[in-house]
Amino acid sequence: MKYTTRIFLVIISVFFAAQAHAVVSLPALFSDHMVLQRNKDIPVWGHSDAREMITVTIGTQKVVTTADATGSWLLHLGPIEAGGPYILTVQGNNTITFKDVLVGDVWVCSGQSNMAWSVKRSNNAAEEIASAQHPKIRFFGVKRTAAQMPQQDVKGAWAVCDSQSVANFSAVGYFFGRRLHKTLNVPIGLINTSWGGTPVEAWTSLPALQATSDYAPLHQRWTKRIANHPKAKAKFKVDLEKWKIASDSLKALGQKVPRRPRTPQAPNHPHRPSVLYNGMIAPLIPYAIQGAIWYQGESNAGRAYQYRTLFPTMIHNWRADWGQGAFPFLFVQLANYRKIEENPVESNWAELREAQQMALSLPNTGQAVIIDIGETDNIHPKNKQDVGLRLALAAEAQVYGKNNPFSGPIYKSMQIENDKIRITFDHSNGGLKKKGKALTGFAIAGVDKKFVWADATIEGNSVIVSSREIINPVAVRYAWANNPICNLYNGANLPASPFRTDTWPGITANKR
Repeated sequence: MKYTTRIFLVIISVFFAAQAHAVVSLPALFSDHMVLQRNKDIPVWGHSDAREMITVTIGTQKVVTTADATGSWLLHLGPIEAGGPYILTVQGNNTITFKDVLVGDVWVCSGQSNMAWSVKRSNNAAEEIASAQHPKIRFFGVKRTAAQMPQQDVKGAWAVCDSQSVANFSAVGYFFGRRLHKTLNVPIGLINTSWGGTPVEAWTSLPALQATSDYAPLHQRWTKRIANHPKAKAKFKVDLEKWKIASDSLKALGQKVPRRPRTPQAPNHPHRPSVLYNGMIAPLIPYAIQGAIWYQGESNAGRAYQYRTLFPTMIHNWRADWGQGAFPFLFVQLANYRKIEENPVESNWAELREAQQMALSLPNTGQAVIIDIGETDNIHPKNKQDVGLRLALAAEAQVYGKNNPFSGPIYKSMQIENDKIRITFDHSNGGLKKKGKALTGFAIAGVDKKFVWADATIEGNSVIVSSREIINPVAVRYAWANNPICNLYNGANLPASPFRTDTWPGITANKR
């Protein structure tokens, strides 16, 4: 569903129709210190009295339009090169003036808790906060909002990057934007719209989900939850009182308190399909952007095969609704996490990483691999600097045409050579290398599908994999675990992405 001008005006008119004799007003995305997207048409929209003439002025541009019968209006400024500060004036029966407006590149930063994770909770927080004096980087934080219908506005305002504003902003977003600002020397606008613990389907519109076969089980599950919510809520109230009484008694005895009963999922729960798209993505459309960065997947790891469909569906959905073509969409592959396994095992996190990487088949997508910077006992690794850097490397090469390495080794092909298997890679960038005495993370199997740890050696842009236990090998896996011990890199010191050569059904193949 593409946001044509006509459809968009109909949608925003629903929100504003009740306002009689309204003064000219615009969504929260338009505020002092905002960043407008360079070198593209710039949509500006809002509400006024019916049939009111609206004039928008910036620099030497002046564009005039007339509000429709409901008072809704939308116009487009012509492309502007990077620069500023400008004053943006919107005039009808009243006049609004936005000051300190920059023109540069605007990136949407979205996902779950690892995107929401703040600078003040990341590595070297005090130093990073103290040095964050970048007046041409601007932040917009979207207030967390779940909604059953698409909304027309969000709560938030643009802020100039400094030691105060950066502390609570997305660390991944900030480190990504800081790198781009340094290498491109243009203003950078970062819109953080993220919510911890949320699945990908919550960030996708209902029409987009309904067009996929994977929506049916989600719909059935949530229909049942919503129908049962009154009973579940009543039971929760009783259980909570019992828990409080038991907890007080156990605390008095110095004993361990049991886990608090879980609040039942209400109709507006942030895990419900589409509610975050409605509340935190739809209101941003059609603000002109350069692209999006995405860090999410932990909440879908138990349904990794389903993610193969849901993730590309969301990307297509955002691009179609924004109406700005196949804009760049860069994402973070899940980090290593949880206990280290002694032997090769099946892994839902490995399957989720595989599903993420499959999205590279879409145009204008890029991936940051962080299999080497996670933490065994922390789902929120604090090294967000390298996450932002690797996303920025992908942007510099794939979006801005910089001639720099942007990916670690990616599995290309395999060839069985007697009792060995040769694995070849793309993105060797100066040659494959290992960090450590021995190359680790490779497993090999025969037709019985039983994997064992393998010996692996580097030969040019290939890795030769073998084991004395496997005489007739047929498949190889690398870093195939929740928290793998792996150390293959390329000449640019970027880690190889986990992979498998087999297509045997995984443990999440039937999880919907």
